[in-house]
Amino acid sequence: MKNLAYWRERFLEYLEVEKNRSPLTSRNYGFYLRRLEEYLQKKLGHSPTLADINRENVRQFRLYLARFRDYRGRPLKKITQAYHLIALRSFLRWLVKNDQKVLAPEKIELPRVESRSLSFLTFDKVERLLLQPSLQTIQGLRDRAILELLFSTGLRVSELVALNRDQINFKTGELNVIGKGGHARLVFLSERARYWLERYFAKRDDPWPACFIRYSGPKGDIRRPDSWRLSVRSIQRMIAKYRRRAGIVTKVTPHVLRHSFATDLLFSGADLRSVQELLGHKNIATTQIYTHVTNKRLREIYQKYHSGNRKGARRR
Repeated sequence: MKNLAYWRERFLEYLEVEKNRSPLTSRNYGFYLRRLEEYLQKKLGHSPTLADINRENVRQFRLYLARFRDYRGRPLKKITQAYHLIALRSFLRWLVKNDQKVLAPEKIELPRVESRSLSFLTFDKVERLLLQPSLQTIQGLRDRAILELLFSTGLRVSELVALNRDQINFKTGELNVIGKGGHARLVFLSERARYWLERYFAKRDDPWPACFIRYSGPKGDIRRPDSWRLSVRSIQRMIAKYRRRAGIVTKVTPHVLRHSFATDLLFSGADLRSVQELLGHKNIATTQIYTHVTNKRLREIYQKYHSGNRKGARRR
């Protein structure tokens, strides 16, 4: 009988080849499923099989996750616990499709997770952030172009680091992006983002295709073009540096700029469906996280413009 590790590897191959999931998604699913295997191995004293994924073992695994503490004594976040079960349910669904007799996926209930607060910057804070890079150096021009591009497009940071120069059409102000799950979408540049990208590219005299490159030297083989590509972590650190310079006390990440892009559009009157397309969300429900933010704006508009709120309105 094939053990759990065998089926896990086949499932991860399925995610990579047939579902076209990102390497990060496959890696995370593999991590969550391996943690379940390790738990069962320790509990049962033998290499676990599919039959060992039963309701009682899953219940005890959930208890294990709830009581887990890392080497610093920190518990797993509720959302992280939920990710383990999401991965397990996806795994079981795939096994059912492959005619394996396993625990029904719908019998695994996900824990209730408190909705996360949505962090975004107001326009004046975005402006303060954008003005921080020094324009006297090519690194500063690069950083200004990155910040402008993130706020202009709402790109995920992984999408931004993967961009090549030949993907940008300066005549039309458009670029094609391959997002999550290999889905392509059209992204538009603001006039200001186009201006700063053109200024940065005009200063470049290197042969590398990446939109944004490292100036501290390559990471790896100097002959490989991607050794010069700026990393996600470098962009995160760069934004944190400019956030401190701008005197912004709240945490600012590339994803906060993505939220800021979306809320800026909604505050200005864009409809939710259009914002969904621009963000590359597969499901409108994902975009609806912004509605509780824009609801505050709707209240302001109602109070300001409805005739029943005007001074002198007759009361009966």
